[in-house]
Amino acid sequence: MMNPDEIAAEIRDGMTVGIGGWGSRRKPMALVRAMVRAGLRDLTIVTYGGPDVGILTAAGCVRRVVTGFVSLDSIPLEPHFGNSRQFGNVGLAEYDEGMLYWGLLAAANRLPFLPLRAGLRSDVMRVNPALRTVRSPYDDGEELVAMPALKLDVALIHLNRADRDGNGRYLGPDPYFDDLFCLAASRRFLSCERIVPTAELIESGPPQTLLTNRSMIDAVVETPHGAHFTSCVPDYGRDEEFQREYATTDWATFRSRYLDGDEAGYQNAVRQKAGRR
Repeated sequence: MMNPDEIAAEIRDGMTVGIGGWGSRRKPMALVRAMVRAGLRDLTIVTYGGPDVGILTAAGCVRRVVTGFVSLDSIPLEPHFGNSRQFGNVGLAEYDEGMLYWGLLAAANRLPFLPLRAGLRSDVMRVNPALRTVRSPYDDGEELVAMPALKLDVALIHLNRADRDGNGRYLGPDPYFDDLFCLAASRRFLSCERIVPTAELIESGPPQTLLTNRSMIDAVVETPHGAHFTSCVPDYGRDEEFQREYATTDWATFRSRYLDGDEAGYQNAVRQKAGRR
């Protein structure tokens, strides 16, 4: 087992980091906060983006984002990421959501690319001029997009339950693509709401919700409320009031209020805020 700061110490400037979850849902936010504290720089972030992208770009950790979208779900546009883009502080490769999935799938299967139709005759090809097409070698001769593998140096994901070996289970309605992020990466780190014995983990739900196995994970960290302020159902929903504060507060104020201390300080500040509601 490791703690969030130890996991952040495994990440080096310039690495490509994949972050699981989806928008403002089940993001490994405790690990994201640790990355900010570590002062990482020049990262490439690959993700279906939410506040993970906003926080990391606002903190100056990111050189480039590879994504299908960056949204807070109930707030359509991620404001801090938007500011970073507006002022030219971060690069962007924006793909169709299915293309991002296909790129992770290619990397997970150690393939240089996978062909697909998504993106053909769209502005995705125009704004990503490095993309290439291939022609089917079979009788149909169809032209397809050759989506390159999205190889990751590090993957960070958050699940509801896990054992100490990295077997992990989601309890909500959607696995997202957390398993593919892990399979596409050289180093894989799992945070979870609670670490439980393996027998309890196996008995706590249907087999298909066991999303990761021990061969896919290099280290596990128990981080209760570690996805806050994103949702981690059924353990907790998205903290909408906190998210609104994040979205409407200037970055320097938000950072000094919540991020300049350690993870325990963050969680204590959140509890105090909830107590004032």
